[in-house]
Amino acid sequence: MISQILTASIIGLDVYKILVEVDINNSLPSISIVGLPDTAISEAKERIRSAIKNSGFEFPNKKVVVNLAPADIKKEGSNYDLPIAVGILAKNNIIETHNFNNTAFIGELSLDGSLRSISGVLPIAAGLKEQGITTLIVPFDNAKEAAIVTGIKVIGAKNLVEIVNHFNTQSPGHKALEPIISDINEYMKSNKTNDNGFDFKDVKGQLKAKKAMEIAAAGGHNLLMSGSPGSGKTLLAKCFASILPPLTFEESIELTKIYSISSLVDPKNPLIVTRPFRSVHHTASAIGIIGGGSIPKPGEITLAHRGVLFLDEFVEFPRAVLEVLRQPLEDGKIVIARAKMRLEFPSDFILIAAMNPCPCGYLGDSEKKCTCSEFQIKQYRSKLSGPLLDRIDIVIDVPRLNLNELMDKAEQPAETSAQIRERVIKARNIQLERYKSLGIYTNSELTPKLIKKFCVLDEESKDLIRSAVQRFNLSARAYDRLLKLSRTIADLDSSKNIQSKHIAQAIQYRSIT
Repeated sequence: MISQILTASIIGLDVYKILVEVDINNSLPSISIVGLPDTAISEAKERIRSAIKNSGFEFPNKKVVVNLAPADIKKEGSNYDLPIAVGILAKNNIIETHNFNNTAFIGELSLDGSLRSISGVLPIAAGLKEQGITTLIVPFDNAKEAAIVTGIKVIGAKNLVEIVNHFNTQSPGHKALEPIISDINEYMKSNKTNDNGFDFKDVKGQLKAKKAMEIAAAGGHNLLMSGSPGSGKTLLAKCFASILPPLTFEESIELTKIYSISSLVDPKNPLIVTRPFRSVHHTASAIGIIGGGSIPKPGEITLAHRGVLFLDEFVEFPRAVLEVLRQPLEDGKIVIARAKMRLEFPSDFILIAAMNPCPCGYLGDSEKKCTCSEFQIKQYRSKLSGPLLDRIDIVIDVPRLNLNELMDKAEQPAETSAQIRERVIKARNIQLERYKSLGIYTNSELTPKLIKKFCVLDEESKDLIRSAVQRFNLSARAYDRLLKLSRTIADLDSSKNIQSKHIAQAIQYRSIT
């Protein structure tokens, strides 16, 4: 009778239950693995043979056939080492009790039989739990991460010997492994904003830019800054992370799944509790930003999910790279299509972009004269297409600081990030309460149907927004985004309804486009 061991395959963020079938035949000694394995799995033959022998167990001197079912799913990675080894040990009667119903195994083996950590443990644990698996055995270094998922018993093992002892408890000196428990509350206590050492109190002047960033953080709106070199655009962007509200538990789990499959989780603190701030250099490729590759992995826009994607020197990015942002900015997700698969990664992020107004950087500067021709300026800005700008809610000018601001001679001290964050959290809580039954978190996620319901205007506001649409020739998308921006400004003002003053303020942040 063959031995059957459960494990899992992860493609994108989707988890598939895999059955590892092991049979041993009286034939020439060899190991054969079938079922659409990749190179890493094919190379596992020698790792598994050495791991079993070096753990003190006998490896069968016969032909070992391993089938990974279903055979139409591509299997990739080294996490099949452990289930294959356990299947061989069970078939060879080394593990006395091999009734592994509702128990799954994942892990990579070293030559000495110890278990190495793998990526993607959290989404695997969550996916297997949904498919009825009650127990999951993983490498000890991955156990805390897997145990974040409630409702499934997680056992962490350091080597093959511990696993054999765990199932052979009737033998003298053998002891079952204790389940691992992760203290979710302890992880969430450290839930805080991105403390990267930057604070708005250290930003001199730029009151309009600071207010624009407060609105962007409160409603999840995209923002573009244009200004001379040294005006503070990059510093403002770095400070932006410090005013974002803490993650909810659901958002933390969502982010941890993404970072887990990208091998970016700290084993000691496996739960992501800080909103991501991803700063991308303008030499990044389109695949690096949107994700993909031969083995599709999340790109920067997915790693920035529920956080910030900062693109400095915005117009220095190739136009083809900028255009791939259009769908994620609109839909909050990215779809990667391949010949045999179609993967979907979440990408609901806030885009913060910074650019100079012209190639030399001094167009409109109060102190230094621009040396660019009209043709150069037009060509420089041509990388920013109308459809892309339509998806950016706030466009502001960040002017050069005057001498008093530069010498820090302001009449009043600047607000701290903590003070601004309090207002942002208050506005976010209003939105969470308003949209609690709709599955969205911020005003920026409103659909056209929801805009009609939650962005009701009085006659004065309608007249104001009508004139703005005609004056600036706004598209239907820009019109909707203007309403969503007005809704956020009203929330910051603790106003139940959108008023004309909120519309007027929103128009100021759209007028440059």
